Amino acid sequence: MKSVLETIMNPSGAWLNGVVSQMFHLTAVLYRKRQQLLKAFESFPGPPSHWLYGHSSQISQDGELNQLLSWAKKYPYAYPRWFGGFMVSLTINHPDYAKTVFGHGDPKALTVYKFFIPWIGKGLLILHGPKWFQHRRLLTPGFHYDVLKPYVSLMAESTKVMLDKWERLITVDKSVELFEHVSLMTLDSIMKCAFSCHSNCQTDRSVPGVSNPNKKVLVSQIHSSLI
Repeated sequence: MKSVLETIMNPSGAWLNGVVSQMFHLTAVLYRKRQQLLKAFESFPGPPSHWLYGHSSQISQDGELNQLLSWAKKYPYAYPRWFGGFMVSLTINHPDYAKTVFGHGDPKALTVYKFFIPWIGKGLLILHGPKWFQHRRLLTPGFHYDVLKPYVSLMAESTKVMLDKWERLITVDKSVELFEHVSLMTLDSIMKCAFSCHSNCQTDRSVPGVSNPNKKVLVSQIHSSLI
């Protein structure tokens, strides 16, 4: 019978030893990462999670929104949501918490923001660090409070038109698709703020471009590119 040393030294034994070593190393790295995450989020109570699956087993594809709303009521300030055993995000439900967390200026999570790069490029939303401050300084004069203040009433006016439409629609016992309404409200606000044009596009469907027959095709293309 070969000794253990001889088994390890032959090619097949060395390969097996390397695989086992890598597995132990990976296990140690993942364990350390999970312990760090648990310590970082220990101050935030949240729903119980599985050590490997996280909260994935508790959320169905059709009932995700209801489950998130249920957790938001139970944890009204913030709670950790686990996407598996080694990825977690802080779900914030209270504005004071959002103000504190978002005001820290921590590095942005590239695992999330990288999906936006093909769509909007490496702009102010994606950048961080010195480049972010450089771009911010260039944009700040154009978005100063005194410059934007006159547009608040115009955007509020467009929003009120949309809400008035919703008030009429909710009297009918059927679901309402909000995407088109919000898109028209956004278009109405842009027309007023950028071009000083009161197009009434939210209520007047005869406005050029509003009833574009290719609109649904364009929307589906945008959705498919994002998904």
